[in-house]
Amino acid sequence: MERRKTYLAYFLCAVLAASLAFAGCGGNREESAPGEESGAALEGGELGEGSREFAFSVVDGDGEETRFSIHTDKETVGEALEELGLIEGEEGQYGLYVKTVNGITADPEEDGAYWAFYEDGEYAGSGVDGTAIEEGVEYALRLEKE
Repeated sequence: MERRKTYLAYFLCAVLAASLAFAGCGGNREESAPGEESGAALEGGELGEGSREFAFSVVDGDGEETRFSIHTDKETVGEALEELGLIEGEEGQYGLYVKTVNGITADPEEDGAYWAFYEDGEYAGSGVDGTAIEEGVEYALRLEKE
């Protein structure tokens, strides 16, 4: 009987240790310098669910492009990208000011970097949160410097 208790104690300790190890995997992330990845970047592909679909790409400061096919029921590009965690920003006087895209943060005060929004390769005439999703249009956010 004593041997069974010992084995049970070892087993419970092993389970507890494994649980703590897995819980620690999602711990604190280190802060990144502006223009560098600040979170877990997605590697592209199909994202989301819904009746609307659009192509979206992220171009980082090195010119590397990551392409996504976004599926959503949201009305605007910004709503869809926020819902999927691809963009983060702050509300400003002109709408959503995008600061982070796919884990990469731009800081214009630090190095002049900012996220520029494009539709079909042309600089967009409205912000990401004010742009209705249109079938066949390709959207992009590109990290640019002033």
